[in-house]
Amino acid sequence: QVQLVESGGGLVQAGGFLRLSCAASGRIFSSYAMGWFRQAPGKERELVAAISWIGANTYYADSVKGGFTISRDNAKNPLYLQMNSLEPEGTAVYYCAAYERADYSGNPAYWGKGTLVTVSS
Repeated sequence: QVQLVESGGGLVQAGGFLRLSCAASGRIFSSYAMGWFRQAPGKERELVAAISWIGANTYYADSVKGGFTISRDNAKNPLYLQMNSLEPEGTAVYYCAAYERADYSGNPAYWGKGTLVTVSS
């Protein structure tokens, strides 16, 4: 059974940082593109960042460019999201997702249950 489990969320003050991790089990995710999504209260889920299967290509939403970095280590936990200079607008549930393909086009096939990030002002 495929499982994605996020960790690293929590409460942080504005201007602070957090690092999210995503552990995968049940499949070999080293050949899949992966991404981080978030859903803020009252808003739709949005793609924050994505990375191709060997990490050669990345995507960032305009709202996080320069502040967030996505990376992967296929030998350990497969996915990370370093979030610097967090602002209250970054408060959301963050989800790890895996695309059943090498690039991050289309919709992910697998989702984690999410980890809550709360940024206080």
